[in-house]
Amino acid sequence: MTLFNHELIADPTATYRRLREGVAVHPTSTPDGQPVWIVTRYAEARAALADARLSLDKANAKVSGAYQSSMPPELDAHLLNMDPPDHTRLRHLVAGAFTPRRIAALGDRIQTMTADLLGKMAGPRIDLMQALAVPLPMGVICELLGIPEKDRHDFRAWTDTLLSPEPNATGDSRAAMRQMHQFLTGVVQDKRNYPADDLLSALTEARDEHASLSEKELLSLAFLILFAGYDNAVHLIGNAALGLLLQPHVMDDVRRRKLSIRAVIEETLRWNPPFPLGVRRFALQDVTIGDTVIPAGGRVWISIASANRDEREFFSPDIFAPGHRPYAHLAFGHGIHYCVGAPLARLEAEIALRSLVERYSVLELAVSADELQWWPSFHKRGLRSLPVKATKAARRDTADRDLSTGPGTMAR
Repeated sequence: MTLFNHELIADPTATYRRLREGVAVHPTSTPDGQPVWIVTRYAEARAALADARLSLDKANAKVSGAYQSSMPPELDAHLLNMDPPDHTRLRHLVAGAFTPRRIAALGDRIQTMTADLLGKMAGPRIDLMQALAVPLPMGVICELLGIPEKDRHDFRAWTDTLLSPEPNATGDSRAAMRQMHQFLTGVVQDKRNYPADDLLSALTEARDEHASLSEKELLSLAFLILFAGYDNAVHLIGNAALGLLLQPHVMDDVRRRKLSIRAVIEETLRWNPPFPLGVRRFALQDVTIGDTVIPAGGRVWISIASANRDEREFFSPDIFAPGHRPYAHLAFGHGIHYCVGAPLARLEAEIALRSLVERYSVLELAVSADELQWWPSFHKRGLRSLPVKATKAARRDTADRDLSTGPGTMAR
């Protein structure tokens, strides 16, 4: 019987707690019936994330099925489907284009986009997902990649279709994939003819001047940045907002600057990570994790959500307690596959949440927590909607000041 069932979606905390009480690694099956081993404890998960014997290259799989690849085949020549030396080569290129300067330069634009979205909110009842958490990351990722303004509506529609966890969305996803592939091909050609100060132009220049990545790799990287950068940021913002709504005293501490918004983001990444399962891996040889032997070719899923609540590592792990724990979560991975986009995700969430709590003096859930609906997915943990009741803060002389995260909050 598979562990990946309705019970896991409905109550992942209880399911993973029960699994951790047994052994560190559990043999089970994917929803389509293929064997898989799931790692649930922190120490074993952290080690597995950096274990070179566990390959991300699907060529090393001895299984098939819908859960083998992390991306469609047209766009799968990317970092999450590679081992060294190809992974090293591509990560070096991405890191060279995904510079701290480029990310920092986006800060002012993120602040402006956030202010625009907040200015459009009409209360007193607001869906924070549709009003803020969804549109902000799409705008940011389009700015980063250099997607023209006129194409962003279609770009978001294709992306939402591709990321849909609905069981009957396969046909729509394939159509969206073809459209996205065709669109990105055209954008890359435009960047060749008219380069700009954006990530796609930088990657295209690296492709053409140094021949250090193929055309398929270039398109795959663009798609990966979109795929990972958009959806994860959406649900990081949503899950962090939920944490504040469930703990009003924490929101008050943030509003009064007694608690940094960075602490809220880091605790959210531990307590309710938007990406609860690490990218699938394949054993290159028989590998022992804990007391379990995973055979060569076996598929491994590392439960980030379970590891982040391991009682062996975290005191009272089910409690959302920003500022009271070290930043030891595994939400962005560990080792050579640590998420290169982590600084951008943090920056987006910090600006969005800081601006939100400063704009509204009262924010509270408009429904009970039990009524909130989560996306029916094992691979992401995010809300379909987040209805809140909001009261604007009284205007102050400083109301128009910069609401960015403030000095030092990005330091770690």
